Amino acid sequence: MAPRALDYESLNENVKKVQYAVRGELYLRASELQKEGKKIIFTNVGNPHALGQKPLTFPRQVVALCQAPFLLDDPNVGLLYPADAIAKAKHYLAMTTGGLGAYSDSRGMPGVRKEVADFIERRDGYPSDPELIFLTDGASKGVMQILNTIIRGESDGVLVPVPQYPLYSAAISLFGGSLVPYYLEETENWGLDVNDLRQSVAQARYKGITVKAMVIINPGNPTGQCLSEANLKEILRFCYQENLALLGDEVYQQNIYQDERPFISSRKVLMGMGPPISKEVQLVSFHTVSKGYWGECGQRGGYFEMTNIPPKTVDEIYKVASVSLSPNVPAQIFMGLMVNPLKPGDISYEQFIRESKGIIESLRRRARMMTDGFNSCKNVICNFTEGAMYSFPQIRLPPKAIEAAKKAGKVPDVFYCLKLLEATGISTVPGSGFGQKEGVFHLRTTILPAEEEMPEIMASFKKFNNEFMEQYDDRSGYSRL
Repeated sequence: MAPRALDYESLNENVKKVQYAVRGELYLRASELQKEGKKIIFTNVGNPHALGQKPLTFPRQVVALCQAPFLLDDPNVGLLYPADAIAKAKHYLAMTTGGLGAYSDSRGMPGVRKEVADFIERRDGYPSDPELIFLTDGASKGVMQILNTIIRGESDGVLVPVPQYPLYSAAISLFGGSLVPYYLEETENWGLDVNDLRQSVAQARYKGITVKAMVIINPGNPTGQCLSEANLKEILRFCYQENLALLGDEVYQQNIYQDERPFISSRKVLMGMGPPISKEVQLVSFHTVSKGYWGECGQRGGYFEMTNIPPKTVDEIYKVASVSLSPNVPAQIFMGLMVNPLKPGDISYEQFIRESKGIIESLRRRARMMTDGFNSCKNVICNFTEGAMYSFPQIRLPPKAIEAAKKAGKVPDVFYCLKLLEATGISTVPGSGFGQKEGVFHLRTTILPAEEEMPEIMASFKKFNNEFMEQYDDRSGYSRL
């Protein structure tokens, strides 16, 4: 009998090529162990509420009222909800065409897109056009939509930082394009060198690949670095010289844990450079409600903003967005609340500031605790997490451990992470899932476990790591940068 349409051998080969380590072998094994009764600490994905972060009160109050608008007619509603939450719920319900159960425009509600544009103008100091802003089901959907628009086939390439968030490698594989890696330099705090970028483009073109776009993740995932204004200017000049679109993944812009390099958007730098660069470089920027002190991953709210994109292309992107009819409406309200926050004098303002500051200050302390904890371990080196939600320590594996991994049929850092999981219940992601230089090994963990649990988690990691190193130490040399 011939293979049927959905038998494995009949599937789209691009689907088979997709790999996504964040929910890969380690995650599946962790889920098995959890079913068997083992306590698992899921640090494999930036999922704040799953690790105990409390939702912000005010946005949940507003969306609760929007979800159940009959509460607004209850004479006692003012006893349960503050007046500013009631007013905001009425504000957003008035934007809908029938409440949260009705489709919105395929680009998102015009009123919320206007709020996003106003937020961008306040942030950057330059006007933003709501017609060039699309609301999406999380930033990931926006990234996939833009990559799908860019990639025509395997001869089209996209420059992606290595280490990289595997959404990019997975989506490029799915759409049949070619990933063109550019390596971040660990010894330079995961910095990038424009000469390396040029070399990556030249090598790709030599192979017949048309490099069409460049991805930056700022702050970095998994590497946690923040790009300076000078870095961004170099990148934008490079994109101008090489005729590349720039995709700016800026979902961690609220997650900053140092004062030397505050977040600055690619768009702000681009506009400040003036013509011709400011008029020519095509830029798409992404943001979300999933990160920062919001952490509303399950709500799936995001947006992308387009700069210097031709109207005909915008129309094509709108057409494809229309196939899905509408981004989810409750998440659009979360986005509106994030970009149009409470102001001093509002009834709920003090509580909102207390909650949001408390989350960021705790994350800042946890970033330091985790970095220091890793650097106290034998054969572990870790740059400080300047931003985002992750630590990405290098694990200097002894040759005996690498040999044992080969015998077990595992990539060395997968072998290490599986051993860590079995011994401690800590579920991480091996560095090979993000890309890394040959012979160098890492793991990624979030900094999201509860602050009061962090000392115990790091002590557990240190005990495992030092015992692992003693077990496989043959004193003959190590993998290292």
